[in-house]
Amino acid sequence: MKSMKPKHPLRLLLVEDHEDISQNIADYFESKGHILDFAANGIQGLHLALTQDYDVMILDIMLPGMDGLTLCKRFRESSARQIPILMLTARDTLPDKIDGFDAGTDDYLVKPFALQELEVRVYALARRELPDMKSILIVGDLELNLETMEVKRADRKIDLNRACLKILEQLMKASPGVVTRSDLELALWGDMPPGSDSLRSHMYMLRKKIDTPFSEPLIQTIHGTGYKLVMSNEISL
Repeated sequence: MKSMKPKHPLRLLLVEDHEDISQNIADYFESKGHILDFAANGIQGLHLALTQDYDVMILDIMLPGMDGLTLCKRFRESSARQIPILMLTARDTLPDKIDGFDAGTDDYLVKPFALQELEVRVYALARRELPDMKSILIVGDLELNLETMEVKRADRKIDLNRACLKILEQLMKASPGVVTRSDLELALWGDMPPGSDSLRSHMYMLRKKIDTPFSEPLIQTIHGTGYKLVMSNEISL
């Protein structure tokens, strides 16, 4: 029988407020060579999920700050990348499970559980998502490799900082659709955007790199709404 264990270490986000449970899960998966990030409340968990890339999120339902169902729903509504989510809960009734799936979870594990079962379910979710992920995004003559985060336009390499890369990824995945300012701010900073208009500054830097050296601009401002990334001959008037 073929092993389900992934060929490469997984990067996991664990959102769990019980320290003993969190530590047991961490010890188990780290002993297998995987990398874990932690959040002890829902607000911090949502921020990490929106600003970092993970292979799977392990999410408890009962959390301070923001419960797991709300976190899951808000993440699904806000994120262009649909990270697989495995929800942990002591609730085992059918209505509870339906609520979880309605919120956007991919799998459900009832406490108490065996760590080996959690491992198998995490591997299954990670493997399920890999074939569906596009490693290279293309809009016109612009390319973004999601594995290396390398950006090219007209075969010219473009160096971007982390914030601009995150914005560009959101715009390319949504193209030719519009990405609102609030969605970009949520992707960059979660529920804690900076007080100043940092998004405007990042957009200025992104335009300077992506559009200024080239004859045709790709980034379009939709006044009062947000931004879109599209070739000029595809813009709807």
